[in-house]
Amino acid sequence: MTAGASARVAARPPSDVSSAVGLVGLLGLLAWIVVAREYPAIADTLGLPGRRGVLSGPNAALMGLFAAGIPMVLWSVFVEKVHRRESTGLDWSRKRPLSEAGDFTITKLAGLWATWALLGAFYWVGRWYWQPPYTFAMEVLGWLVVPLFLVSIPYVLWLDRHLKDPRDACWHFGAMLIGRDAWDASEVKRHLRAWFIKGFFGAFMIAILPEGFRIIVEADLGLVIDDPVRLGLILITLLFVIDVQIGAVGYLVTLKPLDAHIRSGNPFVGGWLAALLCYPPFLIMGPGDVLDYRVDTAEWNYWLAGNDTVLAIWAAWLVFLTAIYAWATVVFGLRFSNLTYRGVITNGPYRWTRHPAYLSKNVFWWFATLPFLVTSGSATEAIRNCVLLAVVSAIYYWRARTEEAHLLLEDPKYREYYDWMGEHGLVTARLRRLGHAIARRGAEPTPG
Repeated sequence: MTAGASARVAARPPSDVSSAVGLVGLLGLLAWIVVAREYPAIADTLGLPGRRGVLSGPNAALMGLFAAGIPMVLWSVFVEKVHRRESTGLDWSRKRPLSEAGDFTITKLAGLWATWALLGAFYWVGRWYWQPPYTFAMEVLGWLVVPLFLVSIPYVLWLDRHLKDPRDACWHFGAMLIGRDAWDASEVKRHLRAWFIKGFFGAFMIAILPEGFRIIVEADLGLVIDDPVRLGLILITLLFVIDVQIGAVGYLVTLKPLDAHIRSGNPFVGGWLAALLCYPPFLIMGPGDVLDYRVDTAEWNYWLAGNDTVLAIWAAWLVFLTAIYAWATVVFGLRFSNLTYRGVITNGPYRWTRHPAYLSKNVFWWFATLPFLVTSGSATEAIRNCVLLAVVSAIYYWRARTEEAHLLLEDPKYREYYDWMGEHGLVTARLRRLGHAIARRGAEPTPG
């Protein structure tokens, strides 16, 4: 093998999303948080009418989506020109006649509107959607029904004039419903998987937007700046707000002209089961649930109370772990969502491990909860907590493996990235070598 060929093999595959996309979204979100916190002073300076309180309500949290999303969209289109990528499936040089495109559009709109009706029925049947915090998401989606219906007509017609093949998964679903043309059952399944993911997780992300945003905007920095515990907790909350806001944008902006569309949803039952177990109403690891690992625990700051140096170090470590978790979402830019293939991410924390979010999240839980320490002094509860948290970590490992199986099936670039990480990833390569060493030792014959 030549030196040039060796270098090519050793090179990490390029990411389908640049780090700049998520960075401009993060800056936009942080700018809005500052405005929301400083609104009383801003309103006084500009002489604006109305109330003078900080902007910490649900509508202000929704504005965070625009503050993060609009910069990412503008950067993607005007700087990176993602709308011209081959992967969009669009050819801007061609323009079908309205009569020809309209035939595709009618079929596709039938599929799209029927999909929305199915999601609406799912929300209506699901009792949990009409209880806090989901009621906020239902209100938001209710406001969007008429605007989305009206905008969908010119939008789909516009796309169908430029799509290389207008017979996409949505078209196949519409064709099945109205019986106009031959349709492909595999494409119908692809369509329904993608939209269920978008509807299920999108509603969850919208529902949890307001509370974290309110805490950050209303936080009294004077009370936390000299307290490592309070400072750590508020920074962790801020990082979770960043994760939720950027992640929510990813679920809402699945558009082909932005090259952010869902190529496919995970086709494996195991992948769906592993993911759904981590979210309500199927969550099994929350307080009082089957895998509740917090019985008689008191969190890290209780056990370390009285030692300011250790508290500060521990808080910094937990903030670092949460920062990795948030970064793993931000680096997706417009493309974050569970159970989907929307391109391959190889930069940011994904240059160290294939699953930085899952790894950092699970390490965080172990260090924040300290499940082996219990206030009751019960060794039984301590052991139970450790075993149950280990099971939770195992679920996330299972989830990671099913996601890998999906992406390995979809994209040769991910297969290259998978192999590269196994050899060169700061975390992944070492874990892989450790696993191989353990396997070899276990295979060695024992004397006797």
